[in-house]
Amino acid sequence: MVTAMPTLTPHDALLVIDLQNDFCPGGRLAVAGGHDIVPTINALAQRFDHVLLTQDWHPIRHISFASTHPGAETFQTIAVPYGAQTLWPDHCLQYSEGAALHPALDVPHAELILRKGFRRDIDSYSAFLENDHETPTGLAGYLRERGLTRLFLCGLAYDFCVRFSAIDGKQLGFETLVIEDATRAVGLPGSIEATNAALAAVNVPRTGSAAI
Repeated sequence: MVTAMPTLTPHDALLVIDLQNDFCPGGRLAVAGGHDIVPTINALAQRFDHVLLTQDWHPIRHISFASTHPGAETFQTIAVPYGAQTLWPDHCLQYSEGAALHPALDVPHAELILRKGFRRDIDSYSAFLENDHETPTGLAGYLRERGLTRLFLCGLAYDFCVRFSAIDGKQLGFETLVIEDATRAVGLPGSIEATNAALAAVNVPRTGSAAI
């Protein structure tokens, strides 16, 4: 874990991943303690000139929903055309309260809300690429045109959307760090350990909010 960081610059951005009602306690795919990170993220956001938000935005009968696949169970993994797909409870349905950003999130200067997962036949954990690892969301182009080169990631969930966003960001040429205490994990069997190993394998550091 990184213990100290260089001074923030106008080329840095805070990327807040999927801090939505359905991923917080009471939601359809609640992450334990998901709401606890909101004050930390609000405080972090004040240190950045550039803040970007992502939002899961699923249509009904999305491929990632267990309910779409007769006989399937939630958290089961199935094979789909682009690879393995974990099946989730229906969540973050477009225009629903569950898809809304957490009401306590206070980032009035956020300059972009990127919606992902809106194609019915493909899921999108990463803020950069859909789960086929080929279809871009457009975020990389936005960042490059804005001259934003270093990304600090936080939000939900550490072991899925934060993980894949950080790895893709790194592989697309951005300096990428994960603010570990500003995330929470789903915590499927082995998922946190796998995330730690995957981030280390591509040299994505984990840091704490106090170091920024």
